[in-house]
Amino acid sequence: MSVEQALLSFALVAGLLTLVPGMDTALVLRSAVSQGRGRAYATALGINTGALVWGIAAAVGASALLAASETAFTALKIAGAAYMVWLGGRMLWKSFRRPDPHVAAVAEPEASASYARAWFTGVGTNLLNPKVGVFYMAMIPQFIPPDVSPALMGTALALVHNLEGLVFFSAIIWGTHVARQWLRTPSVVRAIDRVTGTVLVGFGVALAAEAR
Repeated sequence: MSVEQALLSFALVAGLLTLVPGMDTALVLRSAVSQGRGRAYATALGINTGALVWGIAAAVGASALLAASETAFTALKIAGAAYMVWLGGRMLWKSFRRPDPHVAAVAEPEASASYARAWFTGVGTNLLNPKVGVFYMAMIPQFIPPDVSPALMGTALALVHNLEGLVFFSAIIWGTHVARQWLRTPSVVRAIDRVTGTVLVGFGVALAAEAR
């Protein structure tokens, strides 16, 4: 298999998986609605950064070593579960707080949420999800041709996945931007926070159950 064939084959598989809604999709959608387009892109880039780290780690065998160490893998699962439950719990708590009667009818983006914080949220959500590592560990080695640097090829494959993810996230962000007036009404924002929070808590509980 040539480098070009490996890239195209991986792009097809990764592209199909990118279209499956999951935690990352929910996080970007929530960020686009409540924090604005710029911070949604920061969240998406954070998610892509985490995916790139996992991809390189899988290519050089770090993920395989992690999977071989039951203690390390369990510790990562517990850390990821705790982070997701905490993040989702914050969203649920915020959505059920009594609204301020003086707040405008249409919610504005959260000015307190910095671009750095949005980026770190994306990075943390991705890096602390061992399922992302398992995906790369299982997929990337199969698409590394002989006589090609595993680190360089792994980086290239992860970048292909990142590009596909960025296109998908852009569609979500711009679609949200078109319907921003409706999506930023307090009732819709609360509903999205509750759905996203529930998804994150659900992922966290599932990870915790697997770690037992």
